[in-house]
Amino acid sequence: MLKDMFVMGLPLAEKVARPIVVYFFLVAGLRLAGKRELAQLNPFDLVVLLLLSNTVQNSIIGNDNSVTGGLVGAATLLLLNWFVVRFLFKHERLERLVEGEETVLLEEGRLLEDRCEKEVITRAELEEAAHKQGFGSLDEVERAVLEPGGGLTFVAKKPEPEESRHREVVARLDDLQREIQGLRAALR
Repeated sequence: MLKDMFVMGLPLAEKVARPIVVYFFLVAGLRLAGKRELAQLNPFDLVVLLLLSNTVQNSIIGNDNSVTGGLVGAATLLLLNWFVVRFLFKHERLERLVEGEETVLLEEGRLLEDRCEKEVITRAELEEAAHKQGFGSLDEVERAVLEPGGGLTFVAKKPEPEESRHREVVARLDDLQREIQGLRAALR
């Protein structure tokens, strides 16, 4: 029983090579699939990532269910990722090639439909993501960017000078009204 737990069923070299091959395949596959898969904008995107994870599991572990084999595979993935991240950090052009670049989806309050279509992102999905970040609607957004890692960044529109001044005046009137109510209460 302990032998099955700790003795690997595959040679060490194969146990190290399998996760390396799968890692590079997945990096390339996700890059080709686009940023949308990483953004997980709807349940289907999440399901694809979960199924992908389950699908490649056997190709990483092979016929080995030992704890040692699992730890070797996990350590290989962690070390490989550590090296790749540091290598890409030092090689900016290669990093952009591997990770991609941001895509502006909304500029100056206008939805850039051709870019949304290219990234396969609907207006409704963009609207939902904006709501999650505290915006009432896309009308409040100046710029929306799909980041290389799949995150969505929204930049709020700046209020017009008149609107800003109007808000200040209303806020000051509210303060004065509270002060007057406080004085009335004190005089009673």
